[in-house]
Amino acid sequence: MANVLTDLAADIYKAADIVGRELVGVIPSVTINAGSEGAAFGDTVRSHFTRKATVNETYTPAMTIPEGDDQTVDNKTMTIDKVANVQIPWTGEDIKHVQNGSGYETIYGDQIAQAMRAITNSIENYTATALYQGASRVFGTAGTNLFASDFDAVAEVRQILVDNGMPLDGQATLAINTLAGTKLRNQAQLQKVNEAGGDDLLRRGELLNLQGLMLKESNGIQLHTKGTATGALVDGALAVGATSITFDGATAGASGIKAGDVITFAADTANKYVVATGATGASGTITIQGPGLRTAIPDNNAITIGANYTGNVAFHRAAVELVVRPPAQPFGGDAAVDRMTVQDPFSGLVYEIAVYKGYGKVMFDVTTFYAAKVWKGDFVAGLLG
Repeated sequence: MANVLTDLAADIYKAADIVGRELVGVIPSVTINAGSEGAAFGDTVRSHFTRKATVNETYTPAMTIPEGDDQTVDNKTMTIDKVANVQIPWTGEDIKHVQNGSGYETIYGDQIAQAMRAITNSIENYTATALYQGASRVFGTAGTNLFASDFDAVAEVRQILVDNGMPLDGQATLAINTLAGTKLRNQAQLQKVNEAGGDDLLRRGELLNLQGLMLKESNGIQLHTKGTATGALVDGALAVGATSITFDGATAGASGIKAGDVITFAADTANKYVVATGATGASGTITIQGPGLRTAIPDNNAITIGANYTGNVAFHRAAVELVVRPPAQPFGGDAAVDRMTVQDPFSGLVYEIAVYKGYGKVMFDVTTFYAAKVWKGDFVAGLLG
């Protein structure tokens, strides 16, 4: 059977440049694990994780070679558990009607572009959420206008990352929402060509790299609503580097302590930690990302949950992985009469489009399985807005 989609490919790409699109800044900045091979829903992706090395402070010459220190290599997993699907049905009568107006090819191209737009937005939002919930620590004040008077916060959030050991190899990004982007563009020193070193921002509105971070705007930057827990107390003293925090004495309320909540301790108000795994009871255990606590916390120390905030986030490309796959097909294929892959020019993601023929009807299908996981929380830092 002749290809159905080949003749329509030009209309798909043309429409992709015309249909309105939201800003995508997170997807192009993460490690993307994509390909044309299909995946099964619920598949597991694994990554190794090496622990911090122990430094020996003794050296004893001998004729026998030391055994060396045993090391444990941990294994982290991610499940492909998200699906985005858009189905576009057409009947012969529908095609006949639109040929008297804009034309089938024009409308069909727009529909495919809208499908890529919606799926890309879903993946962008999901990945941005995984990032801010997986941050090690945060800087800033919740509910404030970021960059309202200066851009010192860029250096502050960078310090968190470099203190955590993030490589300075030019692959770190600061993803912000459009309000923060507007405030940055209003900074006089960034608009002056002699001070900024170019007219990219002044003439074209392009955000320049600052403090070694690539500045990108994203429509997926989320407003985090804090959990309802109050009165939580640390249950058992915590050492520097601890990532598991047992608590009791809380009034949990409806949502308890949520992933993404920013917490501080009475004994350490300087560091603001992000909850990676929450808890809903009056007692329980929550976790934070590495490198863990910067200060030892005594038993029965009060835990305070910060206010709602906008989750702008700085991160290294290697900190997070995004897996995107089309559904796996049975041997010999399914009922689709044609398939083709189309690259979204905005996000760079590649989507598979399939066409199915029925009784007096045809349907175009765009389906993607995806998942995102922060592997290295120490290479992620939040910037509150």
